[in-house]
Amino acid sequence: MKKIALRLSMILLTTLSVVSCKKEVKKEAGEAETASASKTEKLALEKPQVTLGFIKLTDMAPLAIAKEKGFFEDEGLFVTLEAQSNWKNVLDRVIDEQIDGSHMLAGQPIAAAVGFGRQAKLVTTFSMDLNGNAITVSNDVWSKMKPSIPLKDGKPVHPISASALLPVIKDYKNANKPFKMGMVFPVSTHNYQLRYWLAAGGINPGQYTKDNVQGNINSDVLLSVTPPPQMPATLEAGTINGYCVGEPWNQQAVAKGIGVPVITSSDIWKNHPEKVFVMTEAFIKKNPNTAIAITKALIRAGKWLDDPKNRAEAVKILSSPAYVGADENVLKNSMTGTFEYEKGDKRDEPDFNVFFKYNATYPFYSDGIWYMTQMRRWGQITEAQPADWYASKIKEVYKPEIWTKAAELLVKEGNLDQADIPTTDGYKPATSEFIDGLTYDGKKPLEYIKSMKIGNKN
Repeated sequence: MKKIALRLSMILLTTLSVVSCKKEVKKEAGEAETASASKTEKLALEKPQVTLGFIKLTDMAPLAIAKEKGFFEDEGLFVTLEAQSNWKNVLDRVIDEQIDGSHMLAGQPIAAAVGFGRQAKLVTTFSMDLNGNAITVSNDVWSKMKPSIPLKDGKPVHPISASALLPVIKDYKNANKPFKMGMVFPVSTHNYQLRYWLAAGGINPGQYTKDNVQGNINSDVLLSVTPPPQMPATLEAGTINGYCVGEPWNQQAVAKGIGVPVITSSDIWKNHPEKVFVMTEAFIKKNPNTAIAITKALIRAGKWLDDPKNRAEAVKILSSPAYVGADENVLKNSMTGTFEYEKGDKRDEPDFNVFFKYNATYPFYSDGIWYMTQMRRWGQITEAQPADWYASKIKEVYKPEIWTKAAELLVKEGNLDQADIPTTDGYKPATSEFIDGLTYDGKKPLEYIKSMKIGNKN
């Protein structure tokens, strides 16, 4: 009996020791967490509880990460993230104040300012990412393009020019069949990138006018709107022959064996700006500290995302039905630095998704003005405007001063390096890193428009 009592006594002591140890670990973890959170200088928030929208695309990642990693919470924000059905719904719900802000197409707040579509005063304080899109065609179209594409080691040489699509389009015309391609919205990056690629290859994507908002006047191809998650199914059904969309919907076509991506958007314009985060001007005026706090959390999320060690965790988070809801293996391709074209033709694309480096989160005026040049080129801006109109209009929408306030607070807290804040007047240097080699200078929009072979020149 004494032996049994001794054993029970020893077991009890061991259990108490383990419990005590666990409590100490929890206490230390709690102290570390408190110390981390205490570094964040909480602003006096006018509206701590906010609802933010997104579309189920990989580039909504900063919102998901800011929530899941506690960056919103560090700012004293209680954030609800709501998936939206399509880009028009996103725009309407932000304007109508049904949600407080959203992941949005870069062209949407600009179009609202220049009078194309629904008009409103919308503001961009944060650029979500660089790159991230691709153009995919059906297997049938790809088989007809391949004879026009040079090979190296048995594989197509990239980037692929749209000139390889010209003979296919001619065959469709000779057979009295329309050649149809999908993009996600009339003022989307995807619309402008698809048009840019086509025009660089000698294919006219058509014009918009005051009376015709379909954008198909004098076109060689018919472009139409398809919501991103529906792109693969629409391609598989044969309703469209190709599309331009963000991830994971190009890699989904490869995984399903229904299509082939022919070019990534970074090969159309290297390190182009992609989505933006948008609030109304009225919301920001009423809730200035809340707007700064949201921007702070998103900047931290962007920096976290650009650490390669974090990408696998990001993929797992994004695969949740609450966010993108795509298979991890599909998301993993582009998010971890590779991109698959044909089955088995997987290539290194380390900058396919950029969330922080190259000053990706800073809302540069020159980025916004590029979209305006394309709006004018294709007729969405219906009248010629002087260069200073472009500069003044973009300053109504892009607010780098709010980004800078947020970033300076993050530096003070030790959550950002001073070197992460660009020294800039809001304009990037001129660049010719486009598929057609044309030079774009945000301070000279009219010269850029005039340099285009297809589209408005005045």
